[in-house]
Amino acid sequence: MKLKSLFTVTLASSALCVAASSAMAAPKGQGLYLGAGTGFSSLKNDSDEVDDFIESGSEDFDIDDDDNSFKGFVGYEFNPYFATELFYADLGKTRLEGNDVASTDLESDAYGLSVVGQLPITSWFTAFAKAGIAKWETDVDGNLGNADLDLEDQDGTDPVYGVGAQLNFNPVFVRAEYERYDFDSDYKIDSFSASAGFRF
Repeated sequence: MKLKSLFTVTLASSALCVAASSAMAAPKGQGLYLGAGTGFSSLKNDSDEVDDFIESGSEDFDIDDDDNSFKGFVGYEFNPYFATELFYADLGKTRLEGNDVASTDLESDAYGLSVVGQLPITSWFTAFAKAGIAKWETDVDGNLGNADLDLEDQDGTDPVYGVGAQLNFNPVFVRAEYERYDFDSDYKIDSFSASAGFRF
């Protein structure tokens, strides 16, 4: 038992030393950067909640939320552990499918500001988490066979947060991330994306 405990302590100590060395070897903050990416979005809510969001008065529909998303961002890295980003995201379309001739499309986009906490694991690999505020708008359009209806749009200012990982090939970098756009308790969008960027 003592040998097992000694091995565990030695292993943990070695891991801490490696992590500390990696952090010390991390590059200094690089200043301004920009990037763009694409992925897909997914709706967190069920049909009852979405009905409350658009106030349609009908809950008899299926949700098709499999759509592409796009994003762009400009950031400034103050040091290896902290950055801020301005962003714009086109979060794609969610379709509410009713009967054979009726459907409603919800198209969302958002822009805002996030703070980014970074953990440089090595000089080429960084994990990060972010939190911020998004100004969002959702266009709501109805379709009744041959007739199109422009329904009441929704908008607001709400939190966005996420996590991700980044590979650094200075001055180029690539990242993968997950973000939650918390538009409303009845309408939350998850976004999964891959991006490429450039440091100046």
